[in-house]
Amino acid sequence: MLALRLTRGARPAVQLRRLLVAVASAGTGFLLLCTLGHALSHPDDPAAALLRLAWCLTPLAATVYFAVAVARTDPGTRPRPGLAAIGLGPARLMAVSATTTALSCTLGSMLALLVFLHLRGDLTGLPFDGAAAHALAADSPLPVPATVTLLSLVPAIASVSAAVTLRPQGAQGMFGTRWRGSLRRPEARQAAGGAFGHPAAGIRAAGAAPVPRKGGTTPAPVRSAHLPTANPATPQPDPDLTHTTAPPPTPDGLPWGITILAAGLATEAYAIQAGNPPGLTLPGGTATAPAVLIGWLLTALGLALAGPGLTHLCGHLLQSARPGPLRLLAGRILMAEATRIGRPLGVVCAVASAAYAVITLYDTADPSFGPLTLLGAALVSGCTVATLLTAALEAKQARADTTAALLRLGAPTAMLRSVAALRAGALLTVFVPLTLAVARLAALPLAR
Repeated sequence: MLALRLTRGARPAVQLRRLLVAVASAGTGFLLLCTLGHALSHPDDPAAALLRLAWCLTPLAATVYFAVAVARTDPGTRPRPGLAAIGLGPARLMAVSATTTALSCTLGSMLALLVFLHLRGDLTGLPFDGAAAHALAADSPLPVPATVTLLSLVPAIASVSAAVTLRPQGAQGMFGTRWRGSLRRPEARQAAGGAFGHPAAGIRAAGAAPVPRKGGTTPAPVRSAHLPTANPATPQPDPDLTHTTAPPPTPDGLPWGITILAAGLATEAYAIQAGNPPGLTLPGGTATAPAVLIGWLLTALGLALAGPGLTHLCGHLLQSARPGPLRLLAGRILMAEATRIGRPLGVVCAVASAAYAVITLYDTADPSFGPLTLLGAALVSGCTVATLLTAALEAKQARADTTAALLRLGAPTAMLRSVAALRAGALLTVFVPLTLAVARLAALPLAR
């Protein structure tokens, strides 16, 4: 009931993201049901049905990935003052978020079932003159256990993934509540550091009122040789911008990502040299060797793992060669958000490289892509791009306090737009050539 109330009372933008999750779940559920229909209409070819089911794993993974990203940015399930007093702690809010994700995905699965039954003619007769009757096994009864199992895959996996991702981390709590609250204390701000590299102002200024001891005596004021005496007339720095000069930690996935990416390209090169016979059929009818498919999977995994490190590298390059305020601010933001933005960006690059390779080899004179293939490609590409946009929104929400502090200090809005343009330009400069190079290399095994 609480999950339903939070879902109903959300803002239109949040409802739109949940609706997109339901649409993605509907598309994936429809593909799974079409696989069941193909298995019913071709009982003598179980290998083809199993291969179709394996191809559905890619849109399934993309849908779950997008659903988890939407759950992370859901403001209705974030810890707020007063919720813990009524029993809504981090664990309870995590359960609410997982339930909300399950509701959105279940809605999509029900929509997929209605469309599938309509195309089979089980509701109002066969539409489109029965064009989809044979592919969906309209003359065979639909097994209820298999249908329920396939339709429950997306809601179950998405809700469990959301619960695991948003689970409370010990004393930190869900979404880092304890940690963010501790940043309000000066000693925590001094130790934590931040994204913009401003000098720490949380240290008690010299000449401030000392803290009395237990015995009632008050020690003498501590004078520092490095800090001047605080002047009440001097403007004090904004507490939202009090950070140390320590840069954010470097993501540790770049070496592994480059290694796996090189292994994938080497596997594809081996498949070209060895001339392995085609053993698998890609969606669309293109036959390829299993080694090529393994190479593609390794390449995609390498790009996803290397994404955070490459994003951190973009931020470091922006700050090189005596940077100004704009480049310094843009670089520090990229370094601080490398993990949050880099992983979805790497996945988008992997999907874009695969799409570029397929489009390059596509023969317009002999089109072989069916509607289910196009639906799967649209699901994968749409979910990955939507996940990247959702991660960018999450990063914007995470630095909302810092942006507000900059505006209070008089920073013009045009400067913030210039910083955003610099970040986007740096990411495009690094990731676009990498994606094109990987795509050309991935297309070589199919071009022979």
